[in-house]
Amino acid sequence: MSIAKVTEIIATSPKSFDDAVRKGIKRATKTLKNVRGAWVSDHSVRVNKKGEIDEYKVRMKVTFVLKD
Repeated sequence: MSIAKVTEIIATSPKSFDDAVRKGIKRATKTLKNVRGAWVSDHSVRVNKKGEIDEYKVRMKVTFVLKD
């Protein structure tokens, strides 16, 4: 039997939502062991005065399995 835990993280990228997700997962796996999946629960952008996107932000729920 496995026991899993979910934690919420926020990650950003100047490139894209996809890049923000990748950066968030990469960083999460440095601290969390046995990461098994993630669910993007929210995404948003920051827009500058010129009307251009400066930053992509995702809020994710990351699932990892606890060891016995």
